[in-house]
Amino acid sequence: MLERIVEDVVRDRLRTHGAVLLEGPKAVGKTTTALRLAASAVRLDRDAPARQAAQVDPDLVLDGAPPRLVDEFQLAPGLWNAVRGRVDDTRAKGLYLLAGSATPADEPTSHSGAGRIARVSMRTLTFFERGLASGRTSLRALFAGTTPTPDAERMGVREVVRHLAAGGWPANIDLGVDDALDANAEYLHAIVHVDLPRVDGVRRDPDELTRLVRGFARNVATDASLAAIALAGETSASVNTRTDHARALGRLYLIEDQPAWSPRLRSRIRLAATPKRHLADPSLAVAAVGATPERLLSSEIEWTGFLFESQVVHDLRVLAQPLRAEVRFYRDNKGLEVDAIVEHRDGRWLAVESKLGAGRIDEGATHLLALRDKLDAATAARCVGLVVVAADTPTYTRPDGVLVTSLASLGP
Repeated sequence: MLERIVEDVVRDRLRTHGAVLLEGPKAVGKTTTALRLAASAVRLDRDAPARQAAQVDPDLVLDGAPPRLVDEFQLAPGLWNAVRGRVDDTRAKGLYLLAGSATPADEPTSHSGAGRIARVSMRTLTFFERGLASGRTSLRALFAGTTPTPDAERMGVREVVRHLAAGGWPANIDLGVDDALDANAEYLHAIVHVDLPRVDGVRRDPDELTRLVRGFARNVATDASLAAIALAGETSASVNTRTDHARALGRLYLIEDQPAWSPRLRSRIRLAATPKRHLADPSLAVAAVGATPERLLSSEIEWTGFLFESQVVHDLRVLAQPLRAEVRFYRDNKGLEVDAIVEHRDGRWLAVESKLGAGRIDEGATHLLALRDKLDAATAARCVGLVVVAADTPTYTRPDGVLVTSLASLGP
């Protein structure tokens, strides 16, 4: 059974909140992880009598040893408020662990669980969790001010691309690449034809949905507008329809935006505000366009660089969770862009450039140093590191202070 980085985050939130909501796409391992942490459980997707009882009276499924897992809680309207009420009445911590693969029609944030229910995102497996990275370049150690020692750990570009295309889905971990590609294609087909119609009961054209997902795939790791995404997917849907489609994909956690960073600068440079686009796992982008590792390494090589960036951002998001840090990006109107800014809640930050090929490491380092030079003194002083993450490179520190490391070395 795979140990997940998010487990410590859930344990921490159970100590501070009455309930924890573990949310994320289907098949990322939420139920398996939650069962490891729960003392009792009810699974509404598998237990029809329990689901029917919960739909009549949500309190009927809430009794059990804490923390009690209520899996796919969104299938029973009213459960969110019932859990919130139990937490209010008892004022106890660690009572419930909710897991869900879709935001319910009665959006939880419309009845805030603030102070009662903590929300924790769960994503697909990182390279470290898949056993593909040593973890010698520790994100926690970097924030503690410790620079990793030189390390020969690296992974060839061809191997990185094969693992990226297969994806971080737990069910795929023992599959060969071709089988994983087939599984990912079936996953997308099921999402479009089965899960999206069920999420809110709205009938949507599956062909238009497929084209919109393809548009997101073509624009992964960019700040493309929804209009540009629709154009890339060759969808003819109206503005309102594609907005509705995108909202539905978000409710199933299939798309996840990366917000822009707004630091204090030395000059009045305009900063980007539009978020970057990512799918739940880069392998979904590969599946959406029907690509193969061979295509990614030949005719699609430029796009593969964006996929690699998305993989690095994905892994940083998972690694940053236990640190209470967020992953953003920087872009200004002078053309300077940095792929990821990992910002701790206390203001410390780490800047990361992703470069698939080792031949572009100098370019990444130049961007990082230029960013630091644009910041005011107080913001620059809170920088804990400048890092270029590549594929086929050992870990070392350049004379200018920029750390170069491999995705095969990055860990918690």
